[in-house]
Amino acid sequence: MSKYTIETQHTSVSNLERQDLLNAMMYRHACKKFDSTKIIGEDDWNAILDAARLAPTSLGFEPFKLLVIQNKEIREQMKPLGWRIQAGLEASHFVVILARRKQELEIDSDYITHIQNEVKELPEDVQNLYKDFYARFTTEDYKTFESERAAFDWASKQAYIVLANMLIMAAYEGIDSVPLEGFHQDNMTHLLGDELGLFDTKQFGIAVMAAFGYRGEEPRRPKTRRTMDEIVMVK
Repeated sequence: MSKYTIETQHTSVSNLERQDLLNAMMYRHACKKFDSTKIIGEDDWNAILDAARLAPTSLGFEPFKLLVIQNKEIREQMKPLGWRIQAGLEASHFVVILARRKQELEIDSDYITHIQNEVKELPEDVQNLYKDFYARFTTEDYKTFESERAAFDWASKQAYIVLANMLIMAAYEGIDSVPLEGFHQDNMTHLLGDELGLFDTKQFGIAVMAAFGYRGEEPRRPKTRRTMDEIVMVK
């Protein structure tokens, strides 16, 4: 059973304990071996998906999509294309996080229009302000539209925020996880998109993957991180 409930409006967080979240983050590690016999319950998995859905993204454009691979035959086909994903493919749930390509992120694209009209329900004058700001942002500030790769990389940055939310929620639920970049991006895109037709490769590319389940063995060493003095500069 999930440890929390979501209210769609005015959700209160006053009863949350800071140490609970810190303990969950200390518990989380990149799981190297999953127990394939243990399956995540539906409520807990939906909590992880909600964490993805509620993740912040630049301009609130949500340029990602989650492809959950539960079909064992598809997972077997994926194995030869990744040098660090084999253990994750044995986990309860396996997620491919897709990022939208440049044509999907144009201000007048069907997708951005949907976000502005149906999701955000912005009035026309606000949408016009967005257009002016977005044009400057994509061509001058961050230059995300200077190439197809730049646009995809920007969308992928948002996908990694989504990934972080999912990893933290999983840990809070006592569920193990591992983020996965150890795969051949082009070949995996060809397999899942072009050959199997699981997504449109003109609209999406693969940003990153992740596996979720329960550890088959304890971590081999305690969590290590740099000290606060090494990571923080105050001027």
